[in-house]
Amino acid sequence: MAWALKLPLTDEVIESGLVQDFDASLSGIGQELGAGAYSMSDVLALPIFKQEESNLPPDTDNKILPFQYVLCAATSPAVKLHDETLTYLNQGQSYEIRMLDNRKMGELPEITGKMVKSIIRVVFHDRRLQYTEHQQLEGWRWNRPGDRILDLDIPMSVGMIDPRANPTQLNTVEFLWDPSKRTSVFIQVHCISTEFTMRKHGGEKGVPFRIQIDTFKENEGGEYTEHLHSASCQVKVFKPKGADRKQKTDREKMEKRAPQEKEKYQPSYETTILTECSPWPEVTYVNNSPSPGFNTTQHNSFPVAEGNGSPNHQPEPVVQAADNLLPAATPQDAQQWLHRNRFSPFCRLFTNFSGADLLKLTREDVIQICGPADGIRLFNALKGRVVRPRLTIYVCQESQQAREQQQKHENGDATSSTFFVYHAIYLEDLTAAELTEKIAQLFNISPRQISQIFKQGPTGIHVLVSDEMIQNFQDEVCFVLDTMKDDTNDGYHIILK
Repeated sequence: MAWALKLPLTDEVIESGLVQDFDASLSGIGQELGAGAYSMSDVLALPIFKQEESNLPPDTDNKILPFQYVLCAATSPAVKLHDETLTYLNQGQSYEIRMLDNRKMGELPEITGKMVKSIIRVVFHDRRLQYTEHQQLEGWRWNRPGDRILDLDIPMSVGMIDPRANPTQLNTVEFLWDPSKRTSVFIQVHCISTEFTMRKHGGEKGVPFRIQIDTFKENEGGEYTEHLHSASCQVKVFKPKGADRKQKTDREKMEKRAPQEKEKYQPSYETTILTECSPWPEVTYVNNSPSPGFNTTQHNSFPVAEGNGSPNHQPEPVVQAADNLLPAATPQDAQQWLHRNRFSPFCRLFTNFSGADLLKLTREDVIQICGPADGIRLFNALKGRVVRPRLTIYVCQESQQAREQQQKHENGDATSSTFFVYHAIYLEDLTAAELTEKIAQLFNISPRQISQIFKQGPTGIHVLVSDEMIQNFQDEVCFVLDTMKDDTNDGYHIILK
């Protein structure tokens, strides 16, 4: 109780005493751990901090990526902090993309000294347009026949090997390159952002695109299907010189803002670094499977019927007619049918369609989904329509006809009709060489054994059959074939009567 007898203290003395007591109470913290044992990582390891840390996005700033792609075009200064960069491009102008090897020593040794394949795409940034990408691109193809959305400027590119541009994929290009060598690829984007805008009164903002690069390494089968790295950036494409004007307008707007407002926006960088992203979901169709414009040798996707060995049977002119889609076909069967009949680009659209679903589509439906050219082709294939040959002629051997006539007279049956067997010959090229080959197939002989083909004209003259004469034959005309020995060799002349 002695403390109650002390004289009242001033405020300064009380405050000084409290500070000394507080310092003394902290002096022993951490001593039981030993000198140097205390660290901030021990505190962060506590469960309460781990729980908060799990809700934060993963820190990828310090992650070393195997490759880096740099688009040599300035970013816009009118983009807020923490937002993705936006780059303006001019339609049809060549822009360089530097393909940089960013691997550490010993990283990915399996691609050292080997090629990798990169696929560059121009795709939609907005999710709404991604769902209707195929229809949007087909509409663009219809309005711009013969043009591509994305092209490679091959003369300006460096280190690029085996560049390819599939004619059925207007927004995609691919090439091989060696990461150990300097590689710069120049691209040209030919569509503008306002072409995919819902037009109302004019002056609408254009839709943003994404330039995405997916890189693959070779698998054991020699196909570039094993994914290595993907990155993309956001761009808008303007008419020629429009990107320069837009960049200048954004810069002038930023200069007019107050200093406090400027701090909320990113600076404009001279180049655009593509940021890591997920691989494009349709990477399965860019493998080394045969596709139009990519392979020099194409194999038939349908079974070819074996011949029956008879010289008097002509094969049907269109074999594909046997591969009709049946209503009972399952969605898996329908997918295989689309692949066999060269409709692979549309398999994703018809993923859940059975045979009955596809056969119920009208001509207008198919054209709206697949575009005019492929839509008409798919509709004809679904309906099993056989393409008619350009010219059909019917032929009968004179020797057979003469024998039947002689037998008829011997039997005294002059009134009965005689049954004659004619064979159909289908011509597509309408040339004398094609007719010679088809007649040789009919008689089961070599075309070399037929020296000339003549047509019997007025007064029994023999007129040499030429390409021009065949082109003037009437469709489904009938001929009686006669043969005459060639005196100069072992061949025969064919006479059409």
